[in-house]
Amino acid sequence: MGKIKCLVVDDEELARTLMESYIAKLDFLELVGSVEGPVGAISLMRKTSVDLLFLDIQMPEIKGTDFAKMISEDTKIVFTTAYSEFALEGYELNALDYLLKPITFERFLKAINKAKTAGQTRTNEETITVKSGYNLHKLKFSDISYIVSDSEYVHYHTIDRKIMSNQSLKALERVLPSSLFIRVHRSYIVNRNWVTGLKGRDILLGDVQIPVSDSYLEKVKKELF
Repeated sequence: MGKIKCLVVDDEELARTLMESYIAKLDFLELVGSVEGPVGAISLMRKTSVDLLFLDIQMPEIKGTDFAKMISEDTKIVFTTAYSEFALEGYELNALDYLLKPITFERFLKAINKAKTAGQTRTNEETITVKSGYNLHKLKFSDISYIVSDSEYVHYHTIDRKIMSNQSLKALERVLPSSLFIRVHRSYIVNRNWVTGLKGRDILLGDVQIPVSDSYLEKVKKELF
């Protein structure tokens, strides 16, 4: 398992310094940035992936709770604030944890343990649990024909339905078993067992045609045909 990439967003320098020192104590955490507001965070998150966001709530530019609504569910959020009255709002936004300042290292560790075990997508040998809005759907791997990316969302296409989830294909590649699923395009992952042919640069899943990008074409031919 790779390191958990962390970003600290807080308008107080001392608060940022404390969180940076806590992150530095754990070798499985990686600090990718420490900024004083959401504007800086947005700029950084466009350049690098962030797994865990330590987010202050009361900030002059944009409130942390408002910024949280803009973030993909692939990034877990731990709110850090001096005001306990924001706790309910934080949890309503599906925050992983809520740390009340001054934050002790012991309390920080509890949040990190949640980050290590949490996941909106959980798998076992034959199924995947997908979060869609406030609902959870348990899908059999064998029922998923393909998954397509659409901006910040993905759509699972199954035998009888289509389910939308706020995820990325990159994150799904790490979760789905490579023995069953293969990436064929920056926007598509397909179930190997559903593949019926290759027509030019399109892979066929019965009547469905899915484009194969140049960077994946040789791999697709080698592994599927």
